[in-house]
Amino acid sequence: MHTSKLTKSNYDKWESLGLYIFLLPTYSPELNRIENEWQRLKEDELAGQMFEDEYELALAVMAGIQTRQNRNGLAVKRFRFN
Repeated sequence: MHTSKLTKSNYDKWESLGLYIFLLPTYSPELNRIENEWQRLKEDELAGQMFEDEYELALAVMAGIQTRQNRNGLAVKRFRFN
């Protein structure tokens, strides 16, 4: 079964659990709040840095998020995916 059909078939179930899916128009990063935050993170915390590998970049991103959290009084929660 195609993934999008499988996902759409679960909408009613998810809504009953309080989860709502809002689809954004294609190519509309200004409507996705994380895109604005990612832009600020790149400009304010990561600009001008060079990284040896993806691991170093990941550590810098996590440190930048922590810095922004502390500076702006934000609550940030870290998730780990398998």
